[in-house]
Amino acid sequence: MKTGKGARPNTPRRPLSSLTISVVLFSSFLFADGCGAPGEPLPPAPPTPIAITDLEARQAGDAVQLSFTMPNKSTLGVKLKEVPTLEVLRGSLKPDGTVDEKSFRVVDTVPGSLVNEYVQKGKVEFPDAILPQELKTHAGEPVLYRVRTYISPKKISPSSTDVSLKLYPVPAPIPSVEVELTENAIHLKWQAPIRTTAGEPLGAIPEYHVYRGELDPQTAEAAKVDPRKGTWKAPVLQIAVTTIPEYHDVGFDYDKTYAYTVRSVVQVQGMTLESSDSPLVVLTPRDTFPPAAPQGLVAAVLPGATGDEKVVDLSWSINLETDLAGYRVYRSEQEGTPGELLTKDLLPTPAYRDTSVHNGQKYWYRVTAVDKAGNESAPSPPIAVEVAQPPS
Repeated sequence: MKTGKGARPNTPRRPLSSLTISVVLFSSFLFADGCGAPGEPLPPAPPTPIAITDLEARQAGDAVQLSFTMPNKSTLGVKLKEVPTLEVLRGSLKPDGTVDEKSFRVVDTVPGSLVNEYVQKGKVEFPDAILPQELKTHAGEPVLYRVRTYISPKKISPSSTDVSLKLYPVPAPIPSVEVELTENAIHLKWQAPIRTTAGEPLGAIPEYHVYRGELDPQTAEAAKVDPRKGTWKAPVLQIAVTTIPEYHDVGFDYDKTYAYTVRSVVQVQGMTLESSDSPLVVLTPRDTFPPAAPQGLVAAVLPGATGDEKVVDLSWSINLETDLAGYRVYRSEQEGTPGELLTKDLLPTPAYRDTSVHNGQKYWYRVTAVDKAGNESAPSPPIAVEVAQPPS
C-alpha cells in the first residue's frame, strides 16, 4: 500500500507492559491532588484488654461486693496506656441449671477515669447495689456475675469467668451510732434493727460486728458523706464482735481521728450475712481527764544548812497514771486558801524540800499531779506545818 508524502506507516499499537502500568499508577499516587507526599497515616487500632481472671463475689448488705484485678495488657501482650472502662453484667440460670446467656445485662459501667476510686490494695472492690424488693422476691435464687473492660466499645475484652451466688434479705442498716468518750474507753451504743431492708419483721439479732479505721482529720467530714473521699491512715477493719447493741473500745490513742461503723449479723442457710454499714461516726478523742489527787502527804521540819535555819521536807505516795508528767507543790500562809506555786518546773518524783520557810511561821501545803496533756489534778488534802522559833 502506498502512502502520501509525510504520512507515517499505519503500524499496530503494542499493549502496555505490566511495568509501564505500575509506573503510571505510582505516578498517579504521588501527584494526585497536586501533592508530592503520601496521605496522613491511619491511627493505630485501639487495643483489646485481656480478660479478668480472678473475679470473686459475696453479698454485703443490699449489694454484691465484686473483687478483681483490672487488666494492664492487651490480648496482643502490649501494656495498656490507660485504665479501661469497666462493665459489670448480671445474669441468671435456665430452669435446667445451665447459664442463660440471653439473661445477661450490663448493670454498672465505670469510666476508666473513676475506676481507681474503687481500688484497694491493688484490687477493684466494687459494690453492685441490689433493690431490697429483689432480695425478698428472689431470695435464695442463684445470680451470676461477669465483668469485662474496653478502651473502645468496638474492642471489648473477653468476659471474665462467671461467678454465682445466692442472695437473701438482710437487716436494715443501723440508722445511727451514739458515741461517748470516757477516760478509759470510747463507748458506742445503737438500737437493734427490727426489720429487713424490705420491711419484713426481723427476729433477734444474734451478734454485731464493729469496724474501725483511722482518718486523716482533714478529710473526716468528707468521709462521713462518702468513705471513699477520706484519706485513711489505717483501713476500716473489724475490731470486735458483740452480742449486745453496744461496745467499749479500750484500745484507742488520744488525738487520733477514728471512724466507726457497725453491721448487724444474721445466719441464713448456714451463711453469715451482714447488714449494710451504719453511718460513719467520727471521733478525735482528747485527753481532758486529770490524774487523781496525790495522797499520803506528810511533812517534817528539819535543820537547815546553817545556824537556826529550818527546812520543810515533803513526801507523798506516787501516782499510778501511765501518762503522769510530774507534780506541783503549793504553799499558803492562811488556812483554806490555794497559796502560791513553789515549783516552777514539774517535780518528777513525789518529794520536795522547801528551803524558804521562816521561823515562827505556820504553813499549809498542797500537792497536785499533772499528766502529759497538761491536765492538773485536784489538790491533795492540805497539811499544816509550823516552823518553831529557836530557843533563846
